[in-house]
Amino acid sequence: MIIDAHVHLKHGDEMRTEYGPETILEVMDAVGIDKSVVFAMSTTTRRSIEMAREAMERFPDRLIPYVYAIPSYERAVLDEIDEAISNLGFRGIKIHVGECTLAEYVVDPVIELAGRKGVPCLVDCAGRYRDIERMASSFPETKIIVAHLGMYLCRDGGLIDRFIRMAEVYENIYLDISGVIVVEKIKEAVDRVGANRVIFGTDGPQERPDLVSFARSEIEKVKGLSLRREDEEMVLGGTISDLLGLEEEGGGR
Repeated sequence: MIIDAHVHLKHGDEMRTEYGPETILEVMDAVGIDKSVVFAMSTTTRRSIEMAREAMERFPDRLIPYVYAIPSYERAVLDEIDEAISNLGFRGIKIHVGECTLAEYVVDPVIELAGRKGVPCLVDCAGRYRDIERMASSFPETKIIVAHLGMYLCRDGGLIDRFIRMAEVYENIYLDISGVIVVEKIKEAVDRVGANRVIFGTDGPQERPDLVSFARSEIEKVKGLSLRREDEEMVLGGTISDLLGLEEEGGGR
């Protein structure tokens, strides 16, 4: 089973692109992706919940919703997040440093809530490895998925190595490989940390050169690493399935 663990209903790019669940399903079917984790960004937490909930309700067997958290100095949005996880079937939390600070007095309540509720927190930290290390050490019960192996489209192998080393130290750190262009670092992460903490995602849909070709190229990126079959299966779906408990529900590998 292939699970794309990083899909946008609403992107954060300058074009503010949005994709309906039907478009996401068309891409999934075209390239053989069985399930996708979906969320919206560049909007309010409440609107992100509405968008992901609508997508899940249309395709409950294919789309898995995460709630997008935008905590602030004045308001941690914990009530909305708790409601989405406890009562609406949301399976994780997404945080993006481009839209909120990672300062402990703002983001820590969200990280703590994720651990208390037993859901992972996908964090795009834009290379801020000290913030991730602080979260991992302060909240060992929270599963923290580091987006893009640390930084989107990063060419700095040394920075990527910092995140791989961090995952070696902290067992609650998982590594998302969407947007990784130093492809050999994916195999290095699998070899050093283990396939059971490396997670496939496309960061899609993206039109490079078109939605289907982009998604297919991201799958081929993993298949071209010559991983052991069992490791490839874990990266492409098994790890996130285990993390979200999908196999226990009959929707895993």
